[in-house]
Amino acid sequence: MVLMASLSHIGLDVTRFPLPVRAYPCGMPAEFLVTATGGIRDVALALTVGGLVAMAAMLPAGHPAASRAASVARWASVVWAASAVVFLFASYANIRGDGVPPERFVEEVWSFATGIDLGQAYAQMALAAVVVSVLASVVRTPVAAAWSLAPVVWALGWQAQTGHAAGATDHHLATSAMFIHLAASALWLGVIATLLLMRGPLGADAKAAVRRGSRISLWAAVAIIVSGAANAWIRLASPAELVTTGYGRLLLLKIALMSVAIALAAWHRRTALPRLSELHVRERFWRVMMVDVGALVAVVMVAVVLSGTAPPLPIEPLEDPTPAYYLTGYALPPAPSFLTWILLWRLEIITAFAVGAAAVMYLVWATRLRRRGDSWPWYRTASFLLGIAAMVWITQGAPTIYGMVTFSGHMVEHMLLVMVAPLPLALGAPVTLALRALPARKDGSRGPREYLRGVLESRLLRFLSNPVVAAVNFAGSLVVFYYSPLFEFALRNHVGHLAMVAHFTLVGYLFANALVGIDPGPNRPRYPLRIVLLFATMAFHAFFGVSLMMSEVLLAPTWFGLMGRDWGPDAITDQQYGGSLAWGIGELPVVLLAIGVVLAWRRSDEKESRRKDRQADRDDDAELRAYNAMLSQVAERDRQG
Repeated sequence: MVLMASLSHIGLDVTRFPLPVRAYPCGMPAEFLVTATGGIRDVALALTVGGLVAMAAMLPAGHPAASRAASVARWASVVWAASAVVFLFASYANIRGDGVPPERFVEEVWSFATGIDLGQAYAQMALAAVVVSVLASVVRTPVAAAWSLAPVVWALGWQAQTGHAAGATDHHLATSAMFIHLAASALWLGVIATLLLMRGPLGADAKAAVRRGSRISLWAAVAIIVSGAANAWIRLASPAELVTTGYGRLLLLKIALMSVAIALAAWHRRTALPRLSELHVRERFWRVMMVDVGALVAVVMVAVVLSGTAPPLPIEPLEDPTPAYYLTGYALPPAPSFLTWILLWRLEIITAFAVGAAAVMYLVWATRLRRRGDSWPWYRTASFLLGIAAMVWITQGAPTIYGMVTFSGHMVEHMLLVMVAPLPLALGAPVTLALRALPARKDGSRGPREYLRGVLESRLLRFLSNPVVAAVNFAGSLVVFYYSPLFEFALRNHVGHLAMVAHFTLVGYLFANALVGIDPGPNRPRYPLRIVLLFATMAFHAFFGVSLMMSEVLLAPTWFGLMGRDWGPDAITDQQYGGSLAWGIGELPVVLLAIGVVLAWRRSDEKESRRKDRQADRDDDAELRAYNAMLSQVAERDRQG
């Protein structure tokens, strides 16, 4: 009902839809209407993203081009919302296949949008588009524009679950790759199309905006290539199918158009961008940009057609699937052993891309400091890369694979996420490095450094990074997660799993940073209190582990109890074993943290001692002489008394 009530905002009259479903106005077939509205929807979505990103990260708030970007986002979001709603109705009509009485059409579409997975996804996409169109109509500041992108992410998340990704054999990889692909495509097309639409108000200021847009587009292009390769790997049996199948030929056309766009982008960066302040270069640049935008719009249209084309690699279910296959979507892994914990790997592309991007940016920032003559300790770089390596293994290797099928495996994954990986990440001091390496904007716009400072100075982060709060969150979230529906939600839902990974990694980082890190944020307590906080959380973890070891109540029983494993102990025994792991795995990181706190305490005392020695050298021990004089006065008063 919320969706239906929202249609008036975009001026859409649903009573015009109850027509014979295979014959829309002007004789337009439903299949064509689905393809056309899908293409319009995706282009409008991209323009909405481009307008909001331009306001959020490319232009100062008072610039005339920012007003143009706001107009682009406002009108594009209306078109996006309208086309998303039309796409919902047209898709149902195409699926329904025969005539629907007008008086039943809206009722049946409502049932489709609320009772069928595909319809629910289309409805969520349309609802998110309507929400963005409302927000875009009132957005005026960079921060508000950045927040307005949140419903866009929600819409893209639902869109990633439709089409081929919905039925792919490796469903998690397919949906993750599709999400990255959709988001990066919208970002790239949206940013350069918005730049083109802002060329008049930008004028001579185009160079700064284009340079920022070029960096964004570069990251988007990398994401498109990586996610596109993953999508092709899932859906093609061999490279030969690129030329022997209709799906493959469409994919080749898409690759060719992408190559044109990438070549033009490379020309922009190498030839035009350094001279963009010159009028004749700028005019030629905008003309070439039109070709670039046209190529990317064509890519979007081909992608829409591709999403409705059957891939050559059919979905072949296992001959004798285990219950684990029905629950997780994957075959049951072999019994755990030393070798399987090393050799088992499964790609999860969102976390892989995020971790890889973090490593690349850290190295770029460290290199930037060295090039300008600043120093950055090598051991912090090594520590951060060690944490990155740990995150790769945790999220792509055996911990996440066994974490899906056994409680003990999940506990290993959890403890590694919250206690092992965050320690070297915090010692790597990525926030401190970013603040030193990222340039500050001088034109009033907000870049990565400005947003990072905004996050660091926010009340929420100050609260969460408080050492006591971080310790409570570190220990308390363990109980809240495992003894609430959140645990089973993270097992059954891939988005829930990704949220779990992000949450526990961040919680572990905040706790480690409060104890031994140097990144800004918390008002760190004195070292004795840090030791108290550390051992208090260690005791809580031990208590949690012992409670699991003694419990006879199975957590997530409809998951672990129905896994149908033919190896290992029964589910309740495995859970008790997981409790012992929660107790045991936490000991080593706690010892390392304790050693780190003691060493930091010692270094702090040594620094204070050296500071006092330097002060004494400068003032000829004035502080000591004043202290001795005070003692002499006290002694004199005692003698007189």
